[in-house]
Amino acid sequence: MNHEAATENDRSQRARTALIVVAHHRSDSLTAAVADRCAVRLRAAGYRVDLLNLHAEGFDPRNRPADEPDYGDPDKTYSAEVHAHIGRVHAADIVIPVFPVWWFGLPALLKGWFDRVWNHGLAYGRTDSLMAGKRMLWLGLAGITAQDKNADLVFGLLDGPLLRGISEYCGVPDTEVAVMFDSEGSGLTGDAREQHYRRLFAEADAAVDKAITDAPKLPRDAQVGAS
Repeated sequence: MNHEAATENDRSQRARTALIVVAHHRSDSLTAAVADRCAVRLRAAGYRVDLLNLHAEGFDPRNRPADEPDYGDPDKTYSAEVHAHIGRVHAADIVIPVFPVWWFGLPALLKGWFDRVWNHGLAYGRTDSLMAGKRMLWLGLAGITAQDKNADLVFGLLDGPLLRGISEYCGVPDTEVAVMFDSEGSGLTGDAREQHYRRLFAEADAAVDKAITDAPKLPRDAQVGAS
């Protein structure tokens, strides 16, 4: 039995697991609240939830020589912190980073997590991918509105560097992206503000539902061949 088939068999014998990765320094942030909301939704759908709060757990996003990839050795041993974190990724059926979009990119904490943890031999660089069969949902919170002249930069981030540059590059073509615009609710007060945030939470619910119920996607090159 090859690695991919063995992985699928293992998953069929246990409860599905969702890894929610939260990247925000405040526990009372909207990002944290959305992550908690996702966790509730996933548990209701029968998932075991592993909630990884990078700031609360003290993850160090700074790289170091021990975690530099050796492209000639996919079995390289990295730091204990990296192996502990990638173990949580490998155990998950779906990985959901929840994060604010800052300067049209990832927060440094989350970027550092991908830089260190999604490493050669662990997330990419093998013939039999250790990421095979997973799903992902990128859930970003943007302060600007969808009508802002720079909204295309937010869409570009999710559809380019994140979906293609990380998920698909690491062998996870079954990936959804979603952005919650106007996350700060600028200028809103009272009932209007409450309704605004109820709408944002509903958007998060819908994104989670879509990510866990859609049919698996084909890799980008296979999609072209099938059209």
